[in-house]
Amino acid sequence: MKTAEIEELVEALAAGLDRALSLEDLDGGLVAYSRDQPLADSVRVNFLLSKKVPADVSAWQLRHGIAAAVRPVVVPANADLGMLGRVCVPLLVRGFRVGYLWALQGSQDESPAEILGELPAVRAQLDRLAEMLLDTNTAESEHRRRREALFLAACAADPVAVEEIADWPQIHATGPWHVATLVSSPGADQEGGALLQRIAALQATVGIDAARFSAGTDTHAVVLLRDSPGKLVHAEVLGRYGAEIARRGGTPARPDLMGVSEAFHDLRRLPEAYAQSRKAVQAAAVDGRLGAVVDYRRIGVYQFLAAASRNLAPVESVYFTELLDFDGNRELLPMLELLYDTDGSVQDVAAALHLHRSSIYNRLAKIRSLIGADPLGGQVRLELHLAMKADRWSRRPRI
Repeated sequence: MKTAEIEELVEALAAGLDRALSLEDLDGGLVAYSRDQPLADSVRVNFLLSKKVPADVSAWQLRHGIAAAVRPVVVPANADLGMLGRVCVPLLVRGFRVGYLWALQGSQDESPAEILGELPAVRAQLDRLAEMLLDTNTAESEHRRRREALFLAACAADPVAVEEIADWPQIHATGPWHVATLVSSPGADQEGGALLQRIAALQATVGIDAARFSAGTDTHAVVLLRDSPGKLVHAEVLGRYGAEIARRGGTPARPDLMGVSEAFHDLRRLPEAYAQSRKAVQAAAVDGRLGAVVDYRRIGVYQFLAAASRNLAPVESVYFTELLDFDGNRELLPMLELLYDTDGSVQDVAAALHLHRSSIYNRLAKIRSLIGADPLGGQVRLELHLAMKADRWSRRPRI
């Protein structure tokens, strides 16, 4: 966390407002406070010493609606707690809550209206403070970690977790949904693990209304999205995710991948949708023709291969094995797969490979001679095409 920069900004705000300020994260932990204002009540003193909001004080604050507030909230004095009145300023970035700034009233007699009237003049500094919090400690907060763990448990088919997240305000009654799984491009450095994925997913979805929640694992990020037509949201989320991975992971920008599940209306289908999105992104990782954003329904034969959970290279096809052995220069199999994928158009394959059509026919004749069968015949074509895709699937990222 950029502690020194945050503390400097809090001090500047305190000087501008001439108030004792304290900055609190979403877990009630002390992030920074102003040191030059002598005024303090017992709650402030204890907070600065313990670095944590006591449970009774937290209950009083939450009772006044700070957890859902998007505008400053007046929290009145509480003599039993030894607490002067305060104004709580929720810090949000594009609608995402990152922390709270507290401004202490000067006395029991002072009206909070004076503080509220001063806040518009420091709006830019408050926004900057919120951005700094989002950029540093939000994904590491205990509150966020607990919620992500619960969300991932629901994705893993924990029925209790599914019921609990169904009541979250950002999820409840917002369906239909779909799940997106995001991974760094194949071959990219995976240093950083879960924290990097969590931060990247969080930053990629802040301010995007369709994004209901995000989480990260050691290998990938998961986003629950409200279902809507079009792929503009998907492209934006994936672009921001990749930029964040590159920026924080110290790697150059590169194409990353997203797999998207079928839409669902019942949250109990979340585990199934999560599995679909993982299979879709795995298919995208082994088959570049599918594109960077891939719907589960578009991965074709990989649906069957995923269901079969094949972990070994496909050696059962004699034809495929023979071609693999003979094709040391990788001229025959790539050409044949492209021919199968493009509906048997020799013209299209020749153009894609920058060859004359006669070269394609010559290679087909060579394959026919090597395996003793027509590679364009129905059963042989089915076998070889499936074997090629199974070979790709065996090299999928394990997520």
